[in-house]
Amino acid sequence: MGPVLLVIGSCTSLQIGAALAVHLFALGGSTGTTLLRLGLAALVLLAVVRPRVRSWTGLQWRAALALGLSLGAMNGCFYAAISRIDLGTAVTIEFLGPLTLSAVLSRRVRDLLWVGLALAGVVVLGLTGEHHGGSLDPVGVVFALLAGGCWAAYIMASARVGRLVPGHGGLAVATAVGALVLVPLGAGGALRAVTAPHGLWLALGTALLASVIPYSLELAALRRLPQRTFGILLSLEPVIASLAGWALLGQRMTLLGGLGVVLVVLASAGATASAGRERRGTGRGRERVELTTPAG
Repeated sequence: MGPVLLVIGSCTSLQIGAALAVHLFALGGSTGTTLLRLGLAALVLLAVVRPRVRSWTGLQWRAALALGLSLGAMNGCFYAAISRIDLGTAVTIEFLGPLTLSAVLSRRVRDLLWVGLALAGVVVLGLTGEHHGGSLDPVGVVFALLAGGCWAAYIMASARVGRLVPGHGGLAVATAVGALVLVPLGAGGALRAVTAPHGLWLALGTALLASVIPYSLELAALRRLPQRTFGILLSLEPVIASLAGWALLGQRMTLLGGLGVVLVVLASAGATASAGRERRGTGRGRERVELTTPAG
């Protein structure tokens, strides 16, 4: 499979997993579903990676804990959002998080303009409302915005773990931490879900499709694609989420709503391409924010 198809496959798997999670909400609620998704994914990652945590320093542990907290918060907020608003809408709003982070760290007017374009797309979505003609649930919008902010925190924490922890042990531990912090709020819902008919299979499918498979495909793609190209392809995720919502959840989008999604996609792709040009112009020593697949 070519690297472009790997990225598209990763985004598609992630959004199919999110659509599958929506069916679990009736059994375990959004928090219980998030706990199941992260907990089962953590078990798989820990079994495969087997991180050598006994040799970790305090600095490495703190980095992994910070990543785990951001991961748990991001997933919890995102699932709370898609329990109230359409999948494509939630993913589109969520993209404001990493775009804003990139612009703030860049401090260039051009990157602020990209954020302005994305914000215009979100405003268009807000004005058009959901497919059924009603206005967007304000609580769902707030959760989507919070998920975007947590995504920005996840990007920064992930970069730090990548520098401090060799291999993929940091992610495996962080996924387990993200699950553990959700236990007090989601344990009851998770238990109801796994004891319901077909609940455990839905939970396993969600964990595999929304975590294990897209992460594996993403790693394979990053080995063969330039990071700038990877980021631009990842910008298609709002479109893929909208298609998944339409095909699997019956969530239609208006023409104006589609325009809002397109504006956010253009802003994300433009910001990624702009960052790539800046890195080539300033040399290898300059850090920049990479758009990475959210665990949503």
